[in-house]
Amino acid sequence: MTRILGIETSCDETAAAIVENGRTVRSSIVLSQIDIHQKFGGVVPEVAARAHLQVIDAIVDEALQKAGFTLKDIDAIAITQGPGLIGALLVGIAYAKGLAFASGIPLVPVNHVEAHVHGALLGLTQPTEELFPCLALVVSGGHSNIYYMKSPTEFELMAYSIDDACGESFDKVAKLFGLGYPGGPVIEKLAREGDAKAFPMPRMMEQKDKLQFSYSGLKTYMVNLRNKQVMSEQDVKNAAAAFQEEALGQLVRKLETASQLRKARCLLVAGGVAANQRFRELVASRLKLSTHFPQLSYCGDNAAMIAALAYHHFDKAENHEAFHRLDWDAFSRYQFV
Repeated sequence: MTRILGIETSCDETAAAIVENGRTVRSSIVLSQIDIHQKFGGVVPEVAARAHLQVIDAIVDEALQKAGFTLKDIDAIAITQGPGLIGALLVGIAYAKGLAFASGIPLVPVNHVEAHVHGALLGLTQPTEELFPCLALVVSGGHSNIYYMKSPTEFELMAYSIDDACGESFDKVAKLFGLGYPGGPVIEKLAREGDAKAFPMPRMMEQKDKLQFSYSGLKTYMVNLRNKQVMSEQDVKNAAAAFQEEALGQLVRKLETASQLRKARCLLVAGGVAANQRFRELVASRLKLSTHFPQLSYCGDNAAMIAALAYHHFDKAENHEAFHRLDWDAFSRYQFV
């Protein structure tokens, strides 16, 4: 039994969790800053960092108490190293390094985007050998990536967004129409009452041989649509439905292409957009692969996914000496190889 304390502060959620053997969640505490950032229409990095600093110690304590453990019961600490907002990352990393140094517990730095994939594995009972190799899609406010994975720790990047992420485009379109922040849930709600065929949408990155994502053109189209006419309440619902259908449709088209290029046992879908029910319907109807989505509580940023990926890094290491070294830095952007 390997028990990991995960800590996550990459953006606007302060989170801590205890996970056993990479799958069993004993506690997961997430404190969202949505109420703080709503008035700005998006996340303000400096405000986010200060908010993390105020609560991180209490969140970690709560995760330990809820699981019924103390630090003596923890085999390793996991922390998000990046990518993310640099100030927010540094709060979590400084705290985790201090905790690891004081307690002597190994510290495992984790890639935030890769960890999202493991959110889809939390609670699954299927043996690992039945899941890999697989395709994995991470789709959220900051990321739209497709990976080919031979194992839980091997990530081969197949596709990524050349501009906006999918979830980011939802936020920007919602702001354009005065719908508030975050944009994903409100657009999904309006889309249920709209006609997706009422407004023809351009099909972005239509070439099947290109796996990259692009959302800037679709966003610009929505700006022009909004500016050229006065819209009724129903028009807004129709526009939301049409936008959502194409935004999600692009994801499905690229997944179809990726599934033809690489042999996979299953598809793992993770990230905030994975909570969208219309997206789940599209994937189920068009992808032939067995697909695993996270539980809704693990779609957004959380520390359970951080602990889950850290378990696999920790478990496969020949020795844990490297995890006692604390002379590593945060990174705010992707580290493409």
